[in-house]
Amino acid sequence: MNAFARLRRVAALTAVATATVVSLTACAFAPTGSDAGSAPATDGALQTVTAGKLTIATGEPAFSPWVENDDPASCEGFEAAVSCAVAEKLGFATSDIVWVRSNFDSAIAPGPKDWDMNIQQFSITDERKQAVDFSSPYYTTTQAVVTTGTSPAASVTSVAELKNLPVGVMSATTSYTVAADQLGTANLSVFNSNDDAVAALQSGQVDAIVVDLPTAFYLAGAVLDDGKVVGQFPDSSAGGDELAYVLPKGSALTTPVSDAIDALRADGTLEQLQQKWLADAVDAPVLK
Repeated sequence: MNAFARLRRVAALTAVATATVVSLTACAFAPTGSDAGSAPATDGALQTVTAGKLTIATGEPAFSPWVENDDPASCEGFEAAVSCAVAEKLGFATSDIVWVRSNFDSAIAPGPKDWDMNIQQFSITDERKQAVDFSSPYYTTTQAVVTTGTSPAASVTSVAELKNLPVGVMSATTSYTVAADQLGTANLSVFNSNDDAVAALQSGQVDAIVVDLPTAFYLAGAVLDDGKVVGQFPDSSAGGDELAYVLPKGSALTTPVSDAIDALRADGTLEQLQQKWLADAVDAPVLK
């Protein structure tokens, strides 16, 4: 083989090698998410439903102290602030967060989702894990009873006394699980939302409602006339329910989101945000 032929052979092999590298690189950064339209964000490091954006769902409406003024984009309120901090850890600016709304039941149901992560006080349970992923917990709460000063439940100090009164609770929640376990179902009224339960309390249909402790303090102080937190259930006073983000089953974001939350816990950010937004919801008597 003469020198000219050897040069042509080297050039040809170089071209083939270059094409192979380009092809492999394209495959390495191609979207691999299961949802149609899924695309990588932050230079291909993360899979999100919209390229370069992080889509976070929350409730409709979302209440204080979790979200202030039903405006999660403001990063005001505990869950809104945590979400903005998590997004930053993941490499997204606040302006790159797309906030959408979903109801509670559909979020934890099997099937495709049109959001990357969902935050609205979801308790981690084994049953729900069959349909969705959970992140590391960002908060541990308890279940409490809230009423009004004129209700027969206002003077209650024990679980036994509550069993004789009509009590309301939202369906498909840990609040319902605890209420049914502690009070039975004979005098338990089940509602589609906490809004409906509150309306039932205000109209006298029920004498008290069961919600998580921070929500109980909010309802008592900002929603109900002469509201009162009666107390928290004894089985949830130690440890409590772990609240976490819900993600689609098998999401590539589950581990990165969990890592971000763990980092926020380690550097003290979660504790700071709890003190800022949930300071009023740190104590309530335990029902006997």
